[in-house]
Amino acid sequence: MDKYSVRTDLASEAIKDFQIPEEEKNINGIELKRVFVDEENSGRIGKKPGVYYTIDTRAIETHDNDDIVNCENVLANVIKEVMEFENIKNEDKGLIVGLGNINVTPDSLGPLVVDNVIVTRHMFMINPSKVSPGIREVSAIAPGVMGTTGIETFDIIEAVKSKIDVDYMIVVDALASRSIDRVNKTIQITNTGISPGSGVGNRRKELSKETIGIAVIAIGVPTVVDAVTITSDTIDIIMKYMNNLHRNKPEEIDIENTPRPNKEYREELFGNVGALSEEEKRQLIDEILTPTGFNMMVTPKEVDLDISDLTQIISKAIDQALHPIVGPYEA
Repeated sequence: MDKYSVRTDLASEAIKDFQIPEEEKNINGIELKRVFVDEENSGRIGKKPGVYYTIDTRAIETHDNDDIVNCENVLANVIKEVMEFENIKNEDKGLIVGLGNINVTPDSLGPLVVDNVIVTRHMFMINPSKVSPGIREVSAIAPGVMGTTGIETFDIIEAVKSKIDVDYMIVVDALASRSIDRVNKTIQITNTGISPGSGVGNRRKELSKETIGIAVIAIGVPTVVDAVTITSDTIDIIMKYMNNLHRNKPEEIDIENTPRPNKEYREELFGNVGALSEEEKRQLIDEILTPTGFNMMVTPKEVDLDISDLTQIISKAIDQALHPIVGPYEA
């Protein structure tokens, strides 16, 4: 029996079962985590070596303007840190790439961000002496998906990069998570690049420093989970809830932090299924759902509003990080 591979693009989830240190801080109610993955741990968790930042925010859940603005400012500072880590200078030319299919809402984040960022390359070409200090040279492209263009996304971006001679890229895409609690609530920023289509389980050739020849900063948000994850998490929530009732603690369940009940109590509730480990449980569900075609990719019903808020957060954060003349924004 092959080992089941949990579908996640988030480093913070991938390191969960390993003893890899993660720095944490809270900024105005926003949880910011940073982890450095070295060569040794890269093979263990299945993530490329590099730095990974994770922003956990309830701004998308509350849709509160102050929360959204705070998230924009935190994300902008993280982007600046990654740019410094990659030695990107003010005079370097940037290309913002919005990956995804604009006609599919959960996959439209990248193209929508590109529609909303400040692009300035034309100003530097036409009349560079009139460009205000504090403005970088930035261009943007949404290359679409192979199903609508017939061209590999990587090939389009490589052609554009060679034609306009850029020094770094910021790539935005939808991701997949292994927890329903993170969908549309977590933003990952990394210097390791990204694989187009990862959010919908259709990985293409990766965009990274190794493949494209320049620094690639990837910004991603999990917008979908698969049915295996939803089913597994639902079973866990039931077990945790029943365990709390059993201990006369019927408080609200924290999916991430509430521990699973012990094996004996799980087995009492769910029989042989309850006795399975987390990995074995997910593998069983996958073996049942996948052959029947029921292992679908699922997104929340409020995805339209969520994507709209995420577009604002990411596009404004990129503008603030790239152009010193912009921001920080005030709540």
